[in-house]
Amino acid sequence: MRRTPQEAPPDQGSSPQLVGRPLGRRAFLIAVGGAVGYAALRPHLAWARKTLAALPPLQPWSLPPEPPASPIELARAIIGAGVLAPSLWNTQPWRMEVDGSTLRLVADPARALPVCDPDQRGLLVSLGASLENMLVAMRAYGLRPTVTYFPRGEHGPVAEVSWTTGDLRRDRALFAVIPERRTNRRNYDGRGIILQNRAVLSAQIPEDLRLHWIDDRQRIRDVGDLAHDAAYHQVRDAASQRECMAWMRFGDDEERRTGDGVTVDDLEFGGPADWFAGRYFDPDSWFVRFGAGSAAKRARESVRSSGALALLTAPRHDDTLWLAAGQAYERFALKATELGIAHQPLSAPIQSTRHRAEALRAFAAVGEEPLLLLRLGGAKRPKPSARRAVALVSSFRNS
Repeated sequence: MRRTPQEAPPDQGSSPQLVGRPLGRRAFLIAVGGAVGYAALRPHLAWARKTLAALPPLQPWSLPPEPPASPIELARAIIGAGVLAPSLWNTQPWRMEVDGSTLRLVADPARALPVCDPDQRGLLVSLGASLENMLVAMRAYGLRPTVTYFPRGEHGPVAEVSWTTGDLRRDRALFAVIPERRTNRRNYDGRGIILQNRAVLSAQIPEDLRLHWIDDRQRIRDVGDLAHDAAYHQVRDAASQRECMAWMRFGDDEERRTGDGVTVDDLEFGGPADWFAGRYFDPDSWFVRFGAGSAAKRARESVRSSGALALLTAPRHDDTLWLAAGQAYERFALKATELGIAHQPLSAPIQSTRHRAEALRAFAAVGEEPLLLLRLGGAKRPKPSARRAVALVSSFRNS
């Protein structure tokens, strides 16, 4: 062992005598500093340990490529695909109940948005997206699923799926991109969507729903102005903004702690709106006026950067159609991911009655029910958002 010049070697045959040894000034300062630092940090370290212990398990953005042999693990893999579906503000408003080879998809009322989504169109679209991911996974695993919508009426599960084994493995390309799909809130590069890709995307929408496109630059700019006004109105509406604020996450640590919501960084505000988001978007803060301006500017900028816009509508108000629209959107989103096309649903322009009517006029879809307004284009893929683990959203029983 290397010794400093000030250290005297210990007596042979005895242990070193540390008590009573004079402490140098530098060593003394280090020791005092360490003690003070530990005392200052001790409560925070304890809090950190407590927080880490309380973190919910998170769903990994990966799925077993081959069907698990165990029936329970197979069901968990299927639910894992459902958990990776998009939802409004990443609320993940679903629960899955497994009973043998039957799975029931149930809405979680604690994760609904009664102010922003009073008629639950966004809730049903989110549930439909989760349902479609699970059906894609079943077909990719060689199962033959059968779906019953609202099997117990409007107050029970939104869907019940039973399956049998021994079918051909289908939808494997879509299944492979479930973990790759992202809601991309970045600015796009303005390049249009080629006709072949548009045809492939449109083919994902069933005949009882309608998909309206805009790719004219001036019309895209006009919808950008509409998105600007809708975003400003949403942030300035205290009740609406308070509900959105509950799902806004201030950093990756908070996102990991909750396993849901959207981080401020992912919202791509930039500048003071990003740095002081806690004040800028607090409806009870004087600064919220600046947050509204930032959100409105960001909405207009993002729309104007798009290569194309698409509006998914239903011919009438019908819960089953809205659930099916969520399924259609998820197939659309998975196919867009496979084609390398960035996409983002825009909720604000179709949430309020006034802006909803303007959106329908912009797409020449007056009289229809708007379910999703989408922007599409080219952009670098963002990181995945947090998802709650299968164990937190599912229950199992044996028949």
